[in-house]
This record gives sequence, structure tokens and C-alpha cells, in this order.
Amino acid sequence: MLMLSYERRALRFNFPARTSRGALTEHVAYYLKLHDHRQPQVVGWGEAAPLAGLSLDYLTDFEQRVNLLCLHFSRDGMAEFTLEQASQMLPTLPSLRFALETAVLDLYHGGRHQLYTNAFSQGQAGIPINGLVWMGDAEFMRTQIRQKLAAGYSCLKLKIGSLDFETELRLLAEIRAEAGPDQLVLRVDANGAFAPADALSKLERLARFDIHSIEQPIAAGQWTALAELCCHSPIPIALDEELIGLTDSAQQEQLLATVRPAYVVLKPTLLGGHAATRRWISLANQHQIGWWITSALESNIGLNAVAQLTGEYEVAGFAQGLGTGQLYHNNLAAPLQIRAGALHYDPAGNWERP
Repeated sequence: MLMLSYERRALRFNFPARTSRGALTEHVAYYLKLHDHRQPQVVGWGEAAPLAGLSLDYLTDFEQRVNLLCLHFSRDGMAEFTLEQASQMLPTLPSLRFALETAVLDLYHGGRHQLYTNAFSQGQAGIPINGLVWMGDAEFMRTQIRQKLAAGYSCLKLKIGSLDFETELRLLAEIRAEAGPDQLVLRVDANGAFAPADALSKLERLARFDIHSIEQPIAAGQWTALAELCCHSPIPIALDEELIGLTDSAQQEQLLATVRPAYVVLKPTLLGGHAATRRWISLANQHQIGWWITSALESNIGLNAVAQLTGEYEVAGFAQGLGTGQLYHNNLAAPLQIRAGALHYDPAGNWERP
């Protein structure tokens, strides 16, 4: 009989992680533990870590819902449980469904955090990632930029929309003075901070820095304004928050057909898991829209799951957003390493259990 339980962990940031929605100092993760009572030593782990201000399931009673899932699951006494079953459950709790899918994949691959068989999960190839520069005062951001450049990143992503816009432009100018577009790809993420009325003028000023793309320049839910912006923007636009909560396939199709973004940014924790992310990739490919996968401040269990899913696709030379596991000083130890701007996994390495 399969048994499901959970562990709770308050992840503490190394610094206040600021976005245009405010600063984060703590992020609570719930680790699902799935095992067969006949083989209790083989455990599948999954992580649910909903984000304040973004996740549909960032709810005051989220832990109660996790507990109820575990109670009902164990009470039902199932001898087996498939990934397809997990993917069809919990439609209003995307991070919890992601955790359940991950735990199922882990358990049925031997409980070794090997969810997929690909070059990344087998330690044969790294995944290129962007170096994330967090919002803060100008000097804090300069320090991060210098560190990322020194670490060998070929793609940087800057959170913008928190500082005075002129200050942000000066920071971009400093970066370009250090590294031109042939040496460094620059992405920016506005988290919906621009007003539709002045978004285009800001994009035109940003464009002189050879920006690869901008994520979510205006707040989600303004499809007409966003479609107009995508049509005229000198910088390719990527949709991020716009995808959250959009689970109906007809609505997903309508969004991409109406807005016609250059890219979509896919966060499995926020979109509802592995299968949901694969559906978005398929739809984006049909519409000839680019995409990349991004973690959403998970600890290493969640990051590993997102990275191994990413490893199922050909992403060589195109940076993904998978470096956020370094944010916490009490993260779970894991055989994940960033080297020269790429995330690597050692399948023979040791994992700390929650």
C-alpha cells in the first residue's frame, strides 16, 4: 500500500529577495514523501512551495490542504498510483500537483531523485542558465552584476521596475560598457511594473542596450494592450505571469493566438506541474513561439525536478532560468552545481533528506 506524508521547512533567504511586488525573506516548502509500506526505504520526494503574490495556491490553509491530501491518499490504500493520475488531480493547487507528480516520478525511478533519463540527469551535460540579478539599490545590483560576469555567465537577467527608471538605464549602460551583445545576452523582467500608457516609450529606451527580451512588461490580464505592445515593441516580449491560472486549453490557445508573444516563460510550480508544462511547450511550438523553463524559488528538490524536466528538451546554447537554489542559507544539500554559467547534476552525489 502506498503512503503519503509531508515535511515542512521554512527556507530563509540570504538577503531580502526583492521584486516589483515586494521583498521576500522566507519561503515555506512542503515536501511530499511517497513510499510503499512494503519498501519503506524507497522514497519519492516532491516539493510544493507556493509563492506569495503569484501562486494560486498561496493560501492561509495550504498546510491543511497538504495534510488532507496525505490523509486521504493513505486512507484510500492504493497499491499503485500513476503519473497520469497525479497530473489530473488538484487543478486549483498547482504547486501541490507539481510536488505529487515529482514524488511519483521519483518513487517509480527508485527513489534516487532520478526523475528522467537524459543527458542532464545522468551527469553528461549541463544546462545553460541565466545569471539572475535581483532588485536592490544600485550598488547591490552592481555587485551582483560583477559577480555574475566574473563567474562566466553569458546571459544575465535583471529584475527591473523597482528602482527609478533612469537608475536602471544607467545600470544597463554600465553592463554594456563591460560586455557587448556579442559577449553577453541581456534579459530583463519587469514583473508587470510598467503602465500600458508609457510601456512602449520605456521599451524604446531599453532597446538601445540590445536587450534579448523583456518578461511581462505590463500587468497580466490586459490582452488587448499586450497584443498591441507585442506588435510594436522593439524588444521581444515574453509572457510570464500571464500564463498563471490559465488551465483551459482553449484559453491557452486564445492567449497565444491573440497576443503573439515572442516567448513564454514556463514555471512548473506555478503552471501545475510536469504535464502542464509539457502542454504549454507543445502549444508554443505549434504557434512558433519560443520558450524557456524557469524555477520559482524552490529549494533543491523542486529545482532538481524542474531541471530534469528541462533536460528532456534540446536547449543547448539557450539559457534557462534554473539558478535560484543558491538563494537560501538553509537549502537542502544536493549534488547540483553551477559551473561557468551552466547547471550540472551528479547522479552519484549525496542528497540531504528533508
